[in-house]
Amino acid sequence: MSWCQDVDETRVLIAPDPGVIGSNLGRFLLLRHPKSGNATRYLFVNGVLQELHWFKESYRSWFLGDYICEDGRLYMATPIDPIFVMLPIFEEARMKKVEDPGKFRQLDEIIFVPGYPGYQDLLSLVENFMHIVCEVREIGSTKFYRLDDSKVLAWLYYKVCQLKQTLPALDRNYAAQDEKDTLADAISIVGEYLRAEPWLKLLCDHLKLDSAEVARRASHSEVIAASRESNMELPNHVKEKSNDRRITRSVKQSKKAKVETESRNIKEMFFRASKRAG
Repeated sequence: MSWCQDVDETRVLIAPDPGVIGSNLGRFLLLRHPKSGNATRYLFVNGVLQELHWFKESYRSWFLGDYICEDGRLYMATPIDPIFVMLPIFEEARMKKVEDPGKFRQLDEIIFVPGYPGYQDLLSLVENFMHIVCEVREIGSTKFYRLDDSKVLAWLYYKVCQLKQTLPALDRNYAAQDEKDTLADAISIVGEYLRAEPWLKLLCDHLKLDSAEVARRASHSEVIAASRESNMELPNHVKEKSNDRRITRSVKQSKKAKVETESRNIKEMFFRASKRAG
């Protein structure tokens, strides 16, 4: 799959096909990771925000038509609840002080993040869930929002309970362990998307768990979390382009695949081999 238009380099990405399930082409958006704040690439396809993962093995390549792609990594896009990504933005936008709950802001003000225009592409998506974690006030036809700690905690608790019920079905080890340990594991997984202060600590205190123990469990998944923030090692010239570039499908029967800089034509390889043997 080509990363975007006018890009010659090819990668193999497992993701929803925008040409099959919807009319909107996908776009790569540069957003801040909700836990670390690092610039991270996400995929936005047909109104669904996807986080990116990659998997690599030594000595792996891909056969694409008549050519070999030497980058054998497998890239995957999976849905992520956009509230996780937006939570730090909501928190900063209210400008909360010690004894002041913060300010109500309009949505277009909240999602204006200097250096990250990708958030503005999520405007229609964000409008649908603001009420889940924010207090809403209407003045005439205008709506104003402010992050509500109690709503955030209720939402996080719901997420953890869902995950706690799912884990035993995924792995027998979870089914055999103590329920409290499974709960701690569920929180540590959710914690991959949360800052320690205030949300992870607030959640642990609510559930009467040791936040330090949860952090220790979370450390086992730091490698996975780091790969999610890798931006899939996009080519430099792609990173420098506009974030709203459209994604194009790389394999089309009507067009022959382009030859990559680091690719080899399979037919040519066998022809040279047979010529040497003769």
